[in-house]
Parts: sequence; structure tokens; C-alpha cells
Amino acid sequence: MALDLARWACPIGAADESVLAHAVGPVLDVGCGPGRHVRALIGRGTLAVGIDAAPEAVRLARVHGTHLIEGSVFDAVAGAGTWRTALLLDGSVGIGGRPVALLERVRELLAPGGTLLVEGEPPGTPTSTGRARVHLDGGHSPAFPWAVVGSDDLPALAHAAGLAVARQWTEAGRWFAALR
Repeated sequence: MALDLARWACPIGAADESVLAHAVGPVLDVGCGPGRHVRALIGRGTLAVGIDAAPEAVRLARVHGTHLIEGSVFDAVAGAGTWRTALLLDGSVGIGGRPVALLERVRELLAPGGTLLVEGEPPGTPTSTGRARVHLDGGHSPAFPWAVVGSDDLPALAHAAGLAVARQWTEAGRWFAALR
């Protein structure tokens, strides 16, 4: 699978706004990439921090002045158990190639009663796992484990991770869910 980092660097649009409207600080943006959601939240006065392990994403986030933790969400994360909202947007639900394990890990990072805002692929997209590479400027990263998660599968995956779907919606051709 090829992942285009440039897609994650585009400006915040209506679909992103529909998700960020539900974010209550402090917010942890898991797989923040270049940090566009973190910057948008901070711009509206919401405490937000990103986390990403991809060197190119970290570099781009820092260039843009994004507050972030460099490392894996599966390692120790500052503030574990205190984040009121976590984000898994722009395909980040695929991190690690094991969606249930990722959802369980993010659930551990949330404060009691916290919300995980997640983006899935269009209905009818089968959930699959494999290896991916980030493509940018004609180059690519080493391959890493990744999953593609269809929005139809989010309720079952959430349940398996000890979460429940509080709401699902679509905006501008993208599919989202709020998990608790």
C-alpha cells in the first residue's frame, strides 16, 4: 500500500471541522503526521498534542511548529489516562496493522469517559492488513505494518476493543465515528 503524506498536509476542510467540533481538550492526535489537526485545535484555544513515529512526519510537524511527542503510541505516552479526546484521523486507525490492538491502546490513554474520534474508509471497503510505505517527493519510507479499516467494520472493532460507538456520521465524502 502506498500512503501519500502530502494528502495529510492539505488545509483543514469541512470534514475535519465536523470532527474537531467534538474534540474536548486535552486532545491527543495519534499519528498526527504534519500536525494540521493539532494546529487547528490550538488555534481555537484547545490544548492538543500530536504523536507520530514516522521521521518525515515528525520533521514536517516541527517545521510547522506543531506540539508533538516523537514515538510510538504503543510505547509509554505522557499523560496516559488523562486525555479527554484522542484522534485517529486520515487513516491513522491503520497504525500498526492491528486495529483492535490500536483501539485498545488508545482506550488506555483516554481519561474515564473520554472520546476517541476515528475516521474509517467508505462503506463497503473491506478491512485489510498489510504493509505500507509513505510516498513523498518521489521517495518512500521503509515498509511498516498498516491496516485499512472500512467504516462498516468500526462498530465490531470498537466492541472488540472495549469501546462503543456513540455516533457515526459522514461529511464531505469521509466517514467518522465517536467511540467511548
